[in-house]
Amino acid sequence: MNKMLIKIKELYLKYKEVINYLVFGGLATVVNFVSYFIFARLLGVEEVISSGLSWFCSVLFAYITNKLFVFESKTENLKTFFKEMISFFVARIVSGALCDVGTFAVMVKVLHINDIFSKIVTQIMVVIMNYFFSKLIVFKKKKEV
Repeated sequence: MNKMLIKIKELYLKYKEVINYLVFGGLATVVNFVSYFIFARLLGVEEVISSGLSWFCSVLFAYITNKLFVFESKTENLKTFFKEMISFFVARIVSGALCDVGTFAVMVKVLHINDIFSKIVTQIMVVIMNYFFSKLIVFKKKKEV
């Protein structure tokens, strides 16, 4: 049993970044749905506005958790912090426009692929694209001199 726990710990440490990214991404999805429910059902905010507000809440949650627990980013000042946060939001807008909306529209309207299958495919693309945007651009590790 102890060897198995050690092996699990070793695997977790080896793939910590990806595992944490997937866990907190799942939690960001929960934040999206719960905040949508709160805005739309409990507060009576119009559905499209509620959807936009819930997207913002989930992306803000994702930024904070990605910064602290996934990529362990340290920012030395407020300017760097806001630059990092804005680039995170821009990356999420780009992936949303390219995959969640653009690719989905092409798959459903042009290629006539089933919408549920298309949604699954585009969401996988969004997750992968967001990971690489975050790793290579937003939370890019600075090379030590």
